[in-house]
Amino acid sequence: MTSKLVEQMWGAISDSPYVMVGLNKNAEHPEPMRALLDRNADNAFWFYTSKDNRVAEGGKATITFSSKNHDMFASFSGHLVHESDDDLVDKYWSKQVEAWFEEGKQDPSLVMLRFELDCAEIWSIDPTLRGLIKLATGATIKSGEVGENIKIDY
Repeated sequence: MTSKLVEQMWGAISDSPYVMVGLNKNAEHPEPMRALLDRNADNAFWFYTSKDNRVAEGGKATITFSSKNHDMFASFSGHLVHESDDDLVDKYWSKQVEAWFEEGKQDPSLVMLRFELDCAEIWSIDPTLRGLIKLATGATIKSGEVGENIKIDY
């Protein structure tokens, strides 16, 4: 079941790739960013940002995700590092990214970050019939009656 839930989570992020990203070393709030996914890299994803962005320096970070239907949630811990592979900068470049950088890929403020996952916790919300009845009546819910939860180390 673990691999099915992980596949569902990656599919949900692919459908709605907006996440909240924050560095762990400071008290600043996380901010929304668009994750760039690679199906063959299930332990990393990428972001374009500018050098003056609050997460641009990288370091230990936490990322949170909520699916567009609010039936899948995830929290990721890991490290943001500067991506130095120009092929990856080219691979994910798009008109939507270019709109943020006046000089395109040559913009001196451009930074690409790679988020390397250390661990994740995933929750799916899919109540059983018994769980729905308990929710409706206020009866005590037991684990597994409203969805699944797993923790994964990468």
